[in-house]
Amino acid sequence: MKVVILDTETTGTDHENDQIIELAHILMPGTPQGLIEIKAAEEMPFYHERFLPSVAIKLGAQAVHNILLGDLNDCAPSESIDIAAHNIDILIGHNIDFDWRMLGQPDIPRICTLALSRFMFPEVDSHTQSAMLYMIAREYGAEERMRAMLKDAHAALDDVRNCSVLLRYLLRHAAKSGHNVASWEAVHALSEIARIPTIMGFGKHKGTAIEPGQLDASYVQWYRRQAETDPYYIEAFKRAGF
Repeated sequence: MKVVILDTETTGTDHENDQIIELAHILMPGTPQGLIEIKAAEEMPFYHERFLPSVAIKLGAQAVHNILLGDLNDCAPSESIDIAAHNIDILIGHNIDFDWRMLGQPDIPRICTLALSRFMFPEVDSHTQSAMLYMIAREYGAEERMRAMLKDAHAALDDVRNCSVLLRYLLRHAAKSGHNVASWEAVHALSEIARIPTIMGFGKHKGTAIEPGQLDASYVQWYRRQAETDPYYIEAFKRAGF
């Protein structure tokens, strides 16, 4: 089984019109325990490549990743990316659904470290990858070291290596909390549970508990009628009895 932590940098956030300009992934050990035992992310095999887009890089995206069009002149075109050729069985990433959509929504199961972070640490004020890594650093008195690690955040290869640090911590915490993380399939199952929200994260009811008497039932019915809905919110409504 080929399990990778994957990250992309893109021309923007519109998965229908924007394109990938940088793609990186690192290969996970055969079991989650293997990742827990690895000391440094640099020990894991990796893939890293940049691509030349046929659309402009939007300013907002460029401000995040600092990649200039001139950096990509000698790269293969973005349209040449074929994720199927990578033979990946499970994708892992922080908000991995964004990268998955940019890759054309391939039929590959996904483990989301953002969902796992929210699920296991609901009290934390921010669940961005950098915030979670600083949380870990505070626990071990290593904030200065973490700051150095994060200086290249939003470069795809650095991001996947940093994500491996977060994933290793999440796996340890999950195991201590009694969750089954003995296999990557088990971690995927836990991620799927973690994805089901208990609080509205958008719209006029943002912050409202997904419970009868708290969330307006007419809003739930309205949401279900929309052309594009989040299947995890639909499942949350179902579980809450709406």
